[in-house]
Order: sequence, then structure tokens, then C-alpha cells
Amino acid sequence: MSLQMVTVSNNIALIQPGFSLMNFDGQVFFFGQKGWPKRSCPTGVFHLEVNHNHIKLKPTIFSKDSCYLPPLRYPATCTFKGSLESEKHQYIIHGGKTPNNELSDKIYVMSVVSKNNKKVTFRCTEKDLVGDVPEARYGHSINVVYSRGKSMGVLFGGRSYMPFTHRTTEKWNSVADCLPHVFLVDFEFGCATSYILPELQDGLSFHVSIAKNDTIYILGGHSLANNIRPANLYRIRVDLPLGSPAVNCTVLPGGISVSSAILTQTNNDEFVIVGGYQLENQKRMICNIISLEENKIEIREMETPDWTPDIKHSKIWFGSNMGNGTVFLGIPGDNKQVVSEAFYFYTLKCAEDDMNEEQTTFTNSQTSTEDPGDSTPFEDSEEFCFSAEANSFDGDDEFDTYNEDDEEDESETGYWITCCPTCDVDINTWVPFYSTELNKPAMIYCSHGDGHWVHAQCMDLAERTLIHLSAGSNKYYCNEHVEIARALHTPQRFLPLKKPPMKSLHKKGSGKILTPAKKSFLRRLFD
Repeated sequence: MSLQMVTVSNNIALIQPGFSLMNFDGQVFFFGQKGWPKRSCPTGVFHLEVNHNHIKLKPTIFSKDSCYLPPLRYPATCTFKGSLESEKHQYIIHGGKTPNNELSDKIYVMSVVSKNNKKVTFRCTEKDLVGDVPEARYGHSINVVYSRGKSMGVLFGGRSYMPFTHRTTEKWNSVADCLPHVFLVDFEFGCATSYILPELQDGLSFHVSIAKNDTIYILGGHSLANNIRPANLYRIRVDLPLGSPAVNCTVLPGGISVSSAILTQTNNDEFVIVGGYQLENQKRMICNIISLEENKIEIREMETPDWTPDIKHSKIWFGSNMGNGTVFLGIPGDNKQVVSEAFYFYTLKCAEDDMNEEQTTFTNSQTSTEDPGDSTPFEDSEEFCFSAEANSFDGDDEFDTYNEDDEEDESETGYWITCCPTCDVDINTWVPFYSTELNKPAMIYCSHGDGHWVHAQCMDLAERTLIHLSAGSNKYYCNEHVEIARALHTPQRFLPLKKPPMKSLHKKGSGKILTPAKKSFLRRLFD
């Protein structure tokens, strides 16, 4: 095992506890940033590029048929293949917390549409569920099992907010363990079924889960109700015949007490557990090897890396699995320094670099760190908004346009705001209203006063009008201030000059036309 400190060259403030990493064909992608995405990276998904111990976050884009994906922290993620023989895989994302401290109950499917040296395009789709739909939660796990040529998702554990009938103003963000139910999710038909297994008595969260073929192993975790980290080890086996699925659970000996650990796969049948906690504020510095052979599991301690003094003395640490036997770790910065980063980051390699991608497809675990403050709002619970200036993705340097300093302007206007008293744009349920929208609502900038942003949908704008306004450079005003705008543009009124009709300039009864000199004299006379 080799431990190496790395530096993050840009957007370091986005990396906070609760993020997730996805590995597509050896490329690592960061998901679950702090705060809402900004226009520089509306997807909120970044390519985590590591070069000579330097990490750079490069924004990725979504295809036009993608749905909106909020930045979820502490979600459950896993890889999914249509079959064991399939080469391409997708990522399943369920649950998690939004920056507004709301919990998600949605399932998203992430897949790569196209990629080259400069751009990676994802397709994100939302999967609707029917039946026993799992409640919104975080700190749980989701895995995929394969049996008799079929596949099924298995969801377990986690925490959720107390029911509204039990929530008070003082304890509005209080959470409780989810019921220890096992959910089977059919990703093809969108059906979910709940199973009650007598062996599972506690709703564990932040546990480790390993899936291989038709079996899932649940290891460790934290029971919030009892405030313990039981050294339990469960084996859940799922049989998928033509009829109803069969689910059974077995309690195995040899478990370990740990929560919020990170799991990485080093070869086809071997995994490594890194990090986590054994007590409330005591990190677990021991690493373990997990071997799966012939439907048997063996857990043993291994030689630990040479932890740095900063890691040893820090109270918390967090991270995620980068794939290929590598773990990404973060610890708080030293506040005693005059200039200090919020977090320091390390990469821990537990395997050789020549590990192939096929060996990582079964690593499905809940790898986020444990929430340090369940009863209090997150530090980033305030809504983060898009910056007012848009940056195009066209050009050679499109990935370098994200400005970390924009994180300080959330008090200004942005997309995820209540733009007017009748605004009904919900960040959690927003869907494109105009064909020109992809990952964010269209906005109109009202020029009244200091200016403010308004959703084009709330202004009842036709798409043709929206395109026309976006293409021009003229000022325009929202519905609330449109009367002011009209008053500003109304010209001043002047009384018209009274001029005699031309026929009065003719001499009556003479039949003769006046000469120009006489006409000029008469005009001066009348005026």
C-alpha cells in the first residue's frame, strides 16, 4: 500500500464530505459537490484528472435527452450491467441529500454517451418506481445481483427524517434509522418490493456492502437508535426464478465493528476496507482484506500504510473509491496556519496499476463518510445559485472556465431562486419547459433598479419571445416592473401647433392664387 499526498489545483471548495466517485473505463468522475451547480458546470459532474499528484476538476456535459440531476451527497451508488457478459456498465444513484438539506427518493441512471480527450458526455435518466417505493434516505447501500440470467437491485439501510407528525421546529432536521427492510428493485420494469427478514433487526447506515453474483454481504454500520457499531456480518442471497424472487439472510461470524469505511477492489475475489470509525470520534486506522471464494467470506487484517501525522491526529476523514484498487481520502486542514486549505487530500493505492476494469465491476458499497452532524443543518444548507455570467463550453479551454470564487456570490441572483411571488419552479422536480433548456431553467434579467433574475417560465414567455430576447442586447423588464419600463420609454407629450388650413390662405372669391410672398406675409401675420 502506498500513500501519496495530492493537491487540487481548482474548485477545491466543491469537495466536501459526502461526495461520490464513478469510474468509467478507468476515468474517474466526481459527483456530489458542495452547493448547487453553477452555469460553468450545470451538470455538477466533473472529470477527476490526476497528473503527477495534481488533481484537476474538469466539467462534463449531459446529452440533450438527460434529466436534471441535483448534487446529492451521501447517496447510494453502484455499477450496473444488463448481464454479467456485458462490457459496458452504468451507475445507479439513489437517495442522498441536496444542498437544501432535503432527502431524495429518486433513482438516476448514469451512462457515458461519448467521450474524447477534451469532452465526456453523460446521459442521465430518472427511473420511476411503483410498488413498495423506498422512502427518501441517505447513508444506505444499493447493489445489483445476478441470478439465472436476470438482474435485480438490492437496497438496504440508511437514515431518513422523522415523519412530519413528529418533527418540531427545534428538531426539524432530526433523523432516524430506516426500517431494516430489504428492497428488490427491477430496473427494467421499475418495480420495487419490500422484504422483512427476521435476521435484520436494526436499520444500519454507513455500512459496507459487497455484491457478487447472487449474494450480498452487509458488514458493520451504525445503529442510530442504539448508538452502536455492531460487529455484524450478514449474507443476503437472492434467487430469481421465473416466479417470485426468493430472498434469505444468514448471520455469519467474523464481522468487524466499523462505519463509514471505504471499500475498493484489488482483484476478482479480493477487496480492501480502508478508513471509517470504530467509535463516535475515533477513526479506525486498521485496514482489512476481504476474500470471497467459493461462497465463503474471510476477513483479516493487513499491513497498514504509513499514515502521516496529519491523518493520525485528525478527528474526521472521508473519501471514496476511485476504482482500480485506489482510494481518495480527505482530512480537515490545519486551522493554526495563516493560510490553510479547508481539506488536504491523499490517494491510497492498495493494488498494482495493471488491474483491469473488469475486476472493478462488483465493487458496490456505500463509501461516503458518516454525517458529522445529523441533528443540525449542514454548513451548506443555504441555497447556492448560478453565477450571472455564462461561460460557453465551445473552444479549447472550455473545461477551465469554472471559477471557484463564484461560490461566494450565492447572495446574488441565480437560477434556483424564488423569482416572484407566483414562482413555482421546484429545484427537485424541475423539468425542461422550453426546448432550449437542458440542465437549468431559462432566465430573464430584469433591468429595474439593481437588476434581478426571473424565470422565463414564470413570465409566461413564449419560446419564440425568449429566443428573441436572448439574442438581443436591449434591456427588458419582468411582469412586475413592466409598467415602470413603459413609463420610462413613454415620450413626453407636447401640444400640437395650430396651423390654418391651406384653403384659408386663398383669397375668397377672387379665384386667384396668392403669390409666395403674400403667403409668407399671411403666415407671419397669423402666427
